[in-house]
Amino acid sequence: MTDLTFAACDIAALKPRAYNARTHSKAQIRQIADSIEAFGFTNPILIDGNGVVIAGHARLEAAKLLGMSRVPTICIEGLTGA
Repeated sequence: MTDLTFAACDIAALKPRAYNARTHSKAQIRQIADSIEAFGFTNPILIDGNGVVIAGHARLEAAKLLGMSRVPTICIEGLTGA
């Protein structure tokens, strides 16, 4: 089983994955930001042990748009490149 660590991380410490296949328009990022404002940050960003975003790139951009300095994350250790 993969080890999981839950933490609030500084946005500046997180790095978007260079080969992220998903892209989001500015309007989509704004919608996500509006959702975060209305309901809170209910879905943490998944990161690896180096702070690279695995899932949640749009949530990270929405948090930046909102001026947040920290976001909830789940750090997943022990993943392979497969």
